[in-house]
Amino acid sequence: MSILDRYIVKKYLSTFFFTMLLITMIAITIDYFERVDKFINSNLSAREIIEGYYIHFVPWINGLLWPLFALLAVIFFTSRMARNSEIISILSAKVSYTRLIRPYMIGAGILATLLWVGNNYIIPKSNRLKNEFESQYIRASAKTTLNHNIHFWLSPNEKVFIRSYSSEDSSGRTFRLERFENQQLTYALKANKIKYLGKANQWRLEGYEVRTFGKLSETLDSRTNEHKDTTFSFVPQDFTRYTKQMEMMNTSDLREFLRYEQAKGLDSGKKYSIELYRRTADPFTIFILTLIGVAVASRKVRGGMGFHLAAGVVIGAVFVILSKFSTTFSTNLSLPPGLGVWIPNIFFSAVAWFLVRNAQK
Repeated sequence: MSILDRYIVKKYLSTFFFTMLLITMIAITIDYFERVDKFINSNLSAREIIEGYYIHFVPWINGLLWPLFALLAVIFFTSRMARNSEIISILSAKVSYTRLIRPYMIGAGILATLLWVGNNYIIPKSNRLKNEFESQYIRASAKTTLNHNIHFWLSPNEKVFIRSYSSEDSSGRTFRLERFENQQLTYALKANKIKYLGKANQWRLEGYEVRTFGKLSETLDSRTNEHKDTTFSFVPQDFTRYTKQMEMMNTSDLREFLRYEQAKGLDSGKKYSIELYRRTADPFTIFILTLIGVAVASRKVRGGMGFHLAAGVVIGAVFVILSKFSTTFSTNLSLPPGLGVWIPNIFFSAVAWFLVRNAQK
């Protein structure tokens, strides 16, 4: 890299991490005062709060806000360069605007790479510990159990129904297993109660009956006063859900879980697909917002840094609002998850292209 590249990359990264540190400290302070009553009621020590929650809170909040940190950092230091006539001097030295943008893209690439690694492998592990702490001490609703009218598929030809399930003793009432061949019901297993035996996939059926169906015949084996131990390819953990369970899995586990959910019909899988696409879309957002920041802040205008920062805040707010809208439409309507996640990037890519094309050169 040339002297110009090193100069801008150094300014970019140093301003970015300073912005990150400052806003993270503000976020921790706000979060602490919101939760201090629950910390006190749970008799938690300062060490338990820091090690069990806030160490993991920091990666989570940064994973959400890194693209906005990048936008603010670029606007902040580029605006100062424009005010000090550094941008004018660089352009007057016959450095093209495209060449000026290159070190910004290098800095954005470093940050995007770190965010991609964090989103896919580091932050999910941290989120698991944070969410477990929340479910134990802060919000019991962070962890829920499927307990009524549960339907799912064990395989493409086997369907399970449980009318009610209790997580206290890992038992279910009114159990039914159905098997199909060529879309015709061929086997039905009913039980008044099903209980987990504590061993891998082993369950006990109490008061059960088995029906088999042929083309012109039907058999019934009723054992209403007996029990039977058998195995099924589900365990009690399949009935437990965290509010943000998809955020707790690394990308490999998330893909596997998504295939598992879709195969059993436990969930439509949309929210998991959205999370999977988001982990790639967010790092790419850093490049887009960096270009927008350069185009906005490199112009020397009356109002200086204040105007540029205000423009950055407005752009960031619009980006977040558009992202929430598109994600909501994708979750609740027929918008494909990939398109829903990438709509903000597509729209702001066009905005970035327009701003760079019309920037002062």
